[in-house]
Amino acid sequence: MSLKDTLREIVENVDGGLAAIIMAYDGIPIDEVIVAETEFDLQLMIVEYATVLKEIKRAVAVMKVGKMEEVSITTGQVRVVMRVLNDELFAVLVMAKEGNFGKGRYLLRLKAHSMAEELG
Repeated sequence: MSLKDTLREIVENVDGGLAAIIMAYDGIPIDEVIVAETEFDLQLMIVEYATVLKEIKRAVAVMKVGKMEEVSITTGQVRVVMRVLNDELFAVLVMAKEGNFGKGRYLLRLKAHSMAEELG
């Protein structure tokens, strides 16, 4: 299964799914599937979250509590789950705030290993 197919499978199988993206920590998207329009700039939001995630990753390393695996952010409109794929890339699932957060986290975790392997 291609990366795009995997991303599409994740976002389309989560109630409230808006987008699934593979992103580099420098903010460059590697692949993405966006299935719904948003009132805000989705691309800008993910780029900004990449910067935040890079800082969290750095803090986790300083604290020596193991490797960062997942970070989630909930705002007034959306829930965002970011899952580390390797040292350079992470996957993002963006869903409506009322979306199925548990299923989204589960599918992202379930598919993270296969996405990481496909990325090499």
